[in-house]
Amino acid sequence: MEIRLSDHFTFKRLLRFTLPSMATAAFTSVYVVVDGFFISNFAGKTAFAAINLIWPLCMILGTIGFMFGTGGTALVAKTFGEGDSKRANSYFSLIVYTALSLGVILSILGLTFLRPLARAMGAEGELLECCVRYARIILSMLPFFVMQMMFQSFFIAAEKPRLGLMVTVIAGVINMALDAILVTQLPEQYRLEGAALATGIAQTVGGIIPLIYFFSKNKSQLRLGKTKVEPRVILQTCANGSSEFMTNIAMNVVAILYNIQLMKYIGENGVSAYGIMTYTSIIFSALFVGFTMGSAPVISFNDGADNRQELKQILRKCLTVISIMGVFMVLSAEIFASPISKVFIGYDKDLLDLSVSGLRIYSLCYIFLGFGIFVSGFFTALNNGLISALIAFLRTLVFQSAAVLILPKIFGINGIWLSVVAAEFMSLVLGTIFLLIYRKRYQY
Repeated sequence: MEIRLSDHFTFKRLLRFTLPSMATAAFTSVYVVVDGFFISNFAGKTAFAAINLIWPLCMILGTIGFMFGTGGTALVAKTFGEGDSKRANSYFSLIVYTALSLGVILSILGLTFLRPLARAMGAEGELLECCVRYARIILSMLPFFVMQMMFQSFFIAAEKPRLGLMVTVIAGVINMALDAILVTQLPEQYRLEGAALATGIAQTVGGIIPLIYFFSKNKSQLRLGKTKVEPRVILQTCANGSSEFMTNIAMNVVAILYNIQLMKYIGENGVSAYGIMTYTSIIFSALFVGFTMGSAPVISFNDGADNRQELKQILRKCLTVISIMGVFMVLSAEIFASPISKVFIGYDKDLLDLSVSGLRIYSLCYIFLGFGIFVSGFFTALNNGLISALIAFLRTLVFQSAAVLILPKIFGINGIWLSVVAAEFMSLVLGTIFLLIYRKRYQY
């Protein structure tokens, strides 16, 4: 039996509805993790460091899809809640066409400035060449990656989260299979390109299937068709999704800053060790993001329908789930720090020891991480893009940048791993303040 946005959400119903979104986000995040595993074990440390150094740049350009997805879903779901399905589909079509066009433009710009940008991040010599070889393939397929990220949210608004999960699983399996073939079987000098092709092809599949589905007659409430250019809709979408856009941009800018600090304090090994922590964080944070994405249309619908009692109980249940997830993630990372690190760099003892010790410090952030992600997404779902963006900006850029620049001067290399913990704790305090300030306005 399908769950509708207008249903009453118990804990069980909420988890059933958001689980496909969590799985979708987690599976999407596996792309770079799978690439990292194969590249580290079959192409070497320098290639492994290269993808960790250049991947944040690729994500910065591709995250436009996440902004249009989350921001557009909030607007479209609210319009459905108001009872105007025709206008909701018109908005949906305009948002998709605009995001696709921007994806093409960003792909061209990324390819044009790839080498100087990689050099600015500290890449030189062989490391620089590896960065360029990997990213030029990824960036050439960027428009489809934008579509894939965007449709993760719209599948939920269409009340088809399981279909969204199915598309992501198909793309993920393709990525893994092609990695296993191209990276292991190609001559060593082409293995980096093989990994990039595996990811690029998978992302292309993940972007094209939803386009075909929504253009054709389907059983969902969303369908692509004719629309008219309405700048107000695009601006509202960008405003709604600005927090998620800012979060992803800031996270990757901060990742670049971390890499610069690591190159300064340790060198290439530091970037590789941080890459392993990033892989763990990518998957864990994806679960939080997926849960937030899955619950957001429910929040938007009830806000549009002015169902304040339902909105209140959904918020309380979401915060409870987020807290339990955080505790579980910290325990998991602490227990499995060594096995996780061995999967990627078990062949290098010094790098392994550095990764294990760093991961055990870094993983403490997960107790706070989900709260910051959810509260920012909560205000996006309420179509309050300004507050959502402010939380995201302070959480991901200001707090983390300040921490990673200051704490290493006090604690050395451990200060870099502690930076994200301190930043996420400050985000929890900030989010709590905003929830209290806006409690009367939204009556939650």
